[in-house]
Amino acid sequence: MNQLNFNHLYYFWQVCKTGSVVRAADVLCLTPQTVTGQIKALEEQLGGALFRRQGRGLVPNELGQLVFRYADRMFMLSQEMLDIVNYRKESHLLFDVGVADALSKPLVSKVLEAAVVSEEKIHLRCFESTHEMLLEQLSQHKLDMIVSDCPIDSTQQEGLFSVKLGECPVSFWCNAPLPDRPFPACLEQRRLLIPGRRSMLGRKLLNWIHSQGLQVDILGEFDDAALMKAFGAQNNAIFVAPTLYGAEIYRDDTIREIGRLEAVMEEYHVIFAERMIQHPAVQRICNRDFSALFNAKSQA
Repeated sequence: MNQLNFNHLYYFWQVCKTGSVVRAADVLCLTPQTVTGQIKALEEQLGGALFRRQGRGLVPNELGQLVFRYADRMFMLSQEMLDIVNYRKESHLLFDVGVADALSKPLVSKVLEAAVVSEEKIHLRCFESTHEMLLEQLSQHKLDMIVSDCPIDSTQQEGLFSVKLGECPVSFWCNAPLPDRPFPACLEQRRLLIPGRRSMLGRKLLNWIHSQGLQVDILGEFDDAALMKAFGAQNNAIFVAPTLYGAEIYRDDTIREIGRLEAVMEEYHVIFAERMIQHPAVQRICNRDFSALFNAKSQA
């Protein structure tokens, strides 16, 4: 076999990832005919077809799966190399961070402060989405790090690592006048707002509510804490927010804490790819001791 044409291999890799020649052509800014021709040339060189039809799309056959596994490792490694070289060359150190939308933004802000030092020019870019979407962007090299409410299993997701920064209890809040029943029975007196059940905190709260035998009326689920607070205040509902900094956030409001839940903790984790281990900002965050930040007594 002659030397492999890496352009042909790259086009094949894109078709595998996108599932069709048309979508791959859009990504590559080429015509579908060009992509098809390049893949046929690769198939001729390798001595066999690489795809089979599945509905309207294409999926790699047995030979295609073998070739894709090698191509995927090759192109992911090449992207890692470019990431490392590029962030070291920039006049401003780029640091793209994804933040899970369910997390408390005041706490995340204090975590990100660890990435910034006065003697280094850093360009911080933050993006907000769901944990699942952020993981996908991280795997596609579109993010350097994620701050999320749940870790990842490194044995199941090769090349990704997570570090737990800390955890904090959550409290229930509402407008005055306060319910007249003690906590947690008072949660049955007004409609309740909770984090979305796709978040770890949302699932933990639902499990706790069921374990307590509470008959609550859940008005809605919100991934954004600020929107939950605003909607709760307007609709005289009870809502959930981290105990930490609660008194500071609601200092000028009529909102009051009606109960604190030590049994359910909101967790904070950073997740990053292996290629980012040497990134200065990642190192600073992973090496920082955040115990004081997540100490509820020190914030009381």
